[in-house]
Amino acid sequence: MRILLLVHAFNSLAQRLYVELAERGHTLSIEFDVNDSVTSEAVERFRPDLLLAPFLKRAIPEAVWRRLPCLVVHPGPPGDRGPSSLDWAVLEGAAEWGVTVLQANGEFDAGDVWASRAFPMRAAPKASLYRHEVTEAAVAAVLEALQRLERGEAATPVDPALVRTRPAMRQADRAIDWSRDDTATVLRKIRSGDGVPGVRDGDVSLFDVHPESRLTGAPGAWLARWQGAVCRATVDGAVWIGAMKARSPGPHAPTLKLPASMVLAADLPEVAGDHRDLWYEEADGVGYLHFPFYNGAMSAGQCARLLAAYQEACRRDTRVLVLMGGEDFWSNGIHLNVIEAASSPADESWRTINAIDDVARAVLTTTDKVTVSALSGNTGAGGVFLALAADRVWARGGVVLNPHYKGMGNLYGSEYWTYVLPRRVGEERARAVTEARLPMGTAEARRLGLVDAAFGCGSVDFRVEVAERARALAADPALPALLADKRARRAADEAAKPLEQYRAEELERMRFNFYGFDPSYHVARYNFVFKVPKSRTPLYLAAHRR
Repeated sequence: MRILLLVHAFNSLAQRLYVELAERGHTLSIEFDVNDSVTSEAVERFRPDLLLAPFLKRAIPEAVWRRLPCLVVHPGPPGDRGPSSLDWAVLEGAAEWGVTVLQANGEFDAGDVWASRAFPMRAAPKASLYRHEVTEAAVAAVLEALQRLERGEAATPVDPALVRTRPAMRQADRAIDWSRDDTATVLRKIRSGDGVPGVRDGDVSLFDVHPESRLTGAPGAWLARWQGAVCRATVDGAVWIGAMKARSPGPHAPTLKLPASMVLAADLPEVAGDHRDLWYEEADGVGYLHFPFYNGAMSAGQCARLLAAYQEACRRDTRVLVLMGGEDFWSNGIHLNVIEAASSPADESWRTINAIDDVARAVLTTTDKVTVSALSGNTGAGGVFLALAADRVWARGGVVLNPHYKGMGNLYGSEYWTYVLPRRVGEERARAVTEARLPMGTAEARRLGLVDAAFGCGSVDFRVEVAERARALAADPALPALLADKRARRAADEAAKPLEQYRAEELERMRFNFYGFDPSYHVARYNFVFKVPKSRTPLYLAAHRR
């Protein structure tokens, strides 16, 4: 089928659907929902058999939905209506939720149903549920809907008894009363707004909340800081808040979501608590290094802590070292929000890219262990190439990779990508991968050689199989020979061209991005971190406009 994806933004769900549909041979193009005339023009140019809307904030024009089938992905069960469906489910502690694929008509979320899927809810942030349960359910429901369309079936009207329409959630609906709310309530409220729009609390909005079991204090009191997060007391315990956003002083003065300790003006003691964004575990001769940095973004400080933890892990008597990243993201490379907030974004960009390069070099030069990158979550830009520094790359089946930098103002990129990518896929494929600027699923990544294995139906299954594979690798009698071959290859590669030469050549191009006369990286970074709406669809996405 010819399918036009109409989206407010090319978010994680839209990317996953794009990957799944392309893998099944459908002809695809993408249009950003700028205005009705642009949408109508896209339909006229592409002449799709179907319009699919996985992420919209406006209604599809009547002239379009009357002309061809238009399927809307709604993150709620059949009969649920309203723009804050998942927010309400998290806030109210729903035990089960779902996704429905509807046919667009003149009323929001009220069309006939083509397919739906239910799933059990986790105690997790809205954004995490969206990236995992909602996305998996949406893929299954969309594929079923397409099959029904191809068979000539009709959609099913919603049972009127199931209809429940709720308004957009307001800040007042999830406002925290620190003098009365217990920890469970605070967690639900902040998780219902994570990552957009957050929960407004005085002069800041709160994101990335985690429970604390040991620290206590007067309800509402700020107690401690640790690894960028800050701890605040509830009536029966405390929570860690990992990110904050200061209230904007006006419509033309946007503010950034940043590590909470950068936003909160309070002198707090450094105290380790239950919440960590970096830790190490060990079992059966295998080390596991976890670094679930918020949104996969890595600041210079986080990279320095990760490097120190990696070096400490390397000193352990293990045979295999697995880089686990986080469940939502393995890594998305440098922390653009922290860079934007710096007094000199160019200097902070330089400091951060060198810090992440230090981590990549440490992995590349580890010759006494087999290293594995285990991608449970999506990964993009420099995170992909950091993962390729390991000997093996394993990925959860539904992971999406974005192995390119150019979308950020033609950024050249580093992380030794000019070494790690060609050694896996060859020079010609390496150029094609970095120029494509399109998301990649694990099936394509395996065909290219970016990923060695993809498995697991979900994060839990994936972690279990990672441990099984890592244990088997550590116990393999051939491991000494594997490590000897690894040392020989590294020595031969170093003799042919030293790692420092790759780094110097990459950083020379990056210096131009950061300090040169072309401001495109700085403009693109600003637009990205402040979520400036796109005024047009990039040509690499809009096949119908090329």
